[in-house]
Amino acid sequence: MVQHTARTTATPPPRHTAWATGGTAFAGVLMLVSGILGVLNGIAGIAMNDVYARVGNYVYGFSLTAWGWIHVIIGALVAVTGWGVLQGRDWARGVGVGLAALYMVEYFMFLPYAPVWSVIAIAIGAFVIWSLVTAGRAERPPGPSGGVRDTL
Repeated sequence: MVQHTARTTATPPPRHTAWATGGTAFAGVLMLVSGILGVLNGIAGIAMNDVYARVGNYVYGFSLTAWGWIHVIIGALVAVTGWGVLQGRDWARGVGVGLAALYMVEYFMFLPYAPVWSVIAIAIGAFVIWSLVTAGRAERPPGPSGGVRDTL
């Protein structure tokens, strides 16, 4: 006697590396800390015009006060978006990718003023973009717009 069983063709869950799984929360923390550091960096540039060495004929040679305001504005936006990523907001992932790209361009243009920190900031931005893009919907932290919550 032959017994027939029904076969299900459920697709296995996508395989993600440990970096991608925990990367979203880490990206949010990196964005929050980098944004706060950017604001402090900008305040230092605005308050004291001699914090950074002056560069000769650099193509992107803004005044240090202008660089200070650029850092304050972008840093504040990155910090707020990082908080949104930590809260699991849908808008924060898309905005975070765009701001991380802008953050990388900002620090590329700021290379002559602070070369070591600029290279570190560009690497942080690349990791944040990778993490926010590779994170799947199921691995986002539960919150108002992400994940599923039990309401018992």
